[in-house]
Amino acid sequence: MFSNFLIGLREGLEASLVVCILVAYLVKTGNRSKLPPIWFGVGIAIVVSLAFGAGLEFGSQEMTFKAQEALGGSLSIVAVGLVTWMVFWMRRTARHLKTELHGKLDAALAMGTGALVATAFLAVGREGLETSLFVWRAVHAADDGWHPMVGALLGILAAVVLGWLFYRGALRINLAKFFTWTGGMLVVVAAGVLAYGVHDLQEAEFLGGLRNTAFDISSTIPPDSWYGTLLKGTFNFQPDPTVLQVTVWVLYLVPTLALFLAPVGFGRSVGATDQKAQKATDEKAEAGSADGAARGGGGAGRDGERVRDDSRRAGSRAGGDEG
Repeated sequence: MFSNFLIGLREGLEASLVVCILVAYLVKTGNRSKLPPIWFGVGIAIVVSLAFGAGLEFGSQEMTFKAQEALGGSLSIVAVGLVTWMVFWMRRTARHLKTELHGKLDAALAMGTGALVATAFLAVGREGLETSLFVWRAVHAADDGWHPMVGALLGILAAVVLGWLFYRGALRINLAKFFTWTGGMLVVVAAGVLAYGVHDLQEAEFLGGLRNTAFDISSTIPPDSWYGTLLKGTFNFQPDPTVLQVTVWVLYLVPTLALFLAPVGFGRSVGATDQKAQKATDEKAEAGSADGAARGGGGAGRDGERVRDDSRRAGSRAGGDEG
């Protein structure tokens, strides 16, 4: 339930912030009359997201067991890919999100009502589709009735309230730290979803190694115990994973979490240092060339003066002889 609450809170807050930025910009620029198309686009995005989730749920019920496992495993991998892209995208563009949205909204205002609807729909619809896919996968992985769904809805409700408080100026929070902590936790949750998706593909016989168990601690952490249920619902923990599951979990979690928690400028600082050093070297070279040119010019001047002096002396001598 906690993992789904986290998903709903994280995705819902991103969508709420986007809507708040769009609405606030229209109000401040005197375009309050353009708010209905924004809300219409948000409404369409919500309906499409709910329809997508319903299609996943009811469409999979008509499939055979292997087909369901194959679909569930494939969508798990897709969901993990989307969530991973989302947390890295927000980490990279959060500080410029407001400016980017303002630019898109200016272009939409110039194009008309349809463009405003499309802007709101695309901004919110992406978050909604990701949430529907990830929550649907988490619900089936947890196998815990409606509790995961309730957790996701509570997270979305909390995100809406936070977004409204942000808009009213009644709440201030360090969004960079918030998205860093929640993003890190989502990476851990995504690793569990990925491992569970691999298990589904093994049960569907798309992948082998289903009987090759890495370890079995079912006696220590029974799956039906309250803590076993909590671990499974939060991190998709499985007390008897296969070797392939453990391998995929480690190969995804360790490098992804390390890259996510690295400084934002990591990987660019070396290039920036090299550029500065190269620039300093070029400036020194240019200064040396200018200095050399100045010296060369001075030498040429002195040589010219010597030639003129020699000419004067020669002329004086010639005049003396003639006299």
